[in-house]
Amino acid sequence: MSPYGSDRSPRRPMRRKLLQALTAGVVLATATGCSYTWKDFPRLGMPYPVTEEAPRILSLWQGSWAAALVTGILVWGLILWSVIFHRRSRTKVEVPPQTRYNMPIEALYTVVPLIIVSVLFYFTARDESKLLALSKPAHTINVVGFQWSWGFNYVENVDGDAATPKAGAVPKELASIPDRYTKAFPAGAEGVYDKGIPGDRNPETGNPGPTLYLPKGEKVRFILSSNDVIHSFWVVPFLFKQDVIPGHTNVFEVTPSQEGVFMGKCAELCGVDHSRMLFNVKVVSPEEYRAHLKELAEKGQTGFLPAGIKQTDPARNAETNTL
Repeated sequence: MSPYGSDRSPRRPMRRKLLQALTAGVVLATATGCSYTWKDFPRLGMPYPVTEEAPRILSLWQGSWAAALVTGILVWGLILWSVIFHRRSRTKVEVPPQTRYNMPIEALYTVVPLIIVSVLFYFTARDESKLLALSKPAHTINVVGFQWSWGFNYVENVDGDAATPKAGAVPKELASIPDRYTKAFPAGAEGVYDKGIPGDRNPETGNPGPTLYLPKGEKVRFILSSNDVIHSFWVVPFLFKQDVIPGHTNVFEVTPSQEGVFMGKCAELCGVDHSRMLFNVKVVSPEEYRAHLKELAEKGQTGFLPAGIKQTDPARNAETNTL
């Protein structure tokens, strides 16, 4: 007599529950990804890249997933193999041979993880050095993070006169930026700025926060500085973010490759209104970009916002690595 009071196998309820759990898992996985198509699947959750540098990041992301999948399949396969072929049956009740201190196996599960980590480290270090390499950019923008929004200093020669302001003079508002970066400022960069508040809205999309303009197809250098606490500058489809640290200047360069309005946010918990530190990035043609700079100048937004906390010259120029 079956312990269930009938002749049915006691394993069937467990199999039925397992089938129900798998079905629920498939439904949950497909339902949560209903906004994606099969064309989005190769990006493995990443947004579509909109800069010339972003595909390198996407490739690293995909490679990491491929390595994790191969490792997972191997581990899951060994577990299932052990469960199926070494399970206790009704006819075989003896204890199987116990293996201890098998040096080849112990060496294998020590060396293989080291190889995996070393390979991942190599590709990460290689791509990081490429992404953080600096060149001669066409444009320089100082991004200033503050509680609870963003300011953008466009270090540009808006009026076209290389003699204004005085050649080689660094505006006092940008005095906290290390000399190795101010030397790359364009001649005659009197500059314009834009400063946001959490209540700002992009007029095209309605997304909250101020809007940063960028020219398509031209390299832009971002100089990141903070006036208070640590923030993090993250433009989501750039697939890249960097911390904005008081007393320390981070720099990176990108070349936007697609026009449109994209979302950005602070990715560092910086206080009570951290969730409101949102902004937009509008990539436009170079002509429209220059027109926007002139529009800011006509509004009287000339000069620069303070770019960071005050520092002594030794502290400001303490780091000499220019990547």
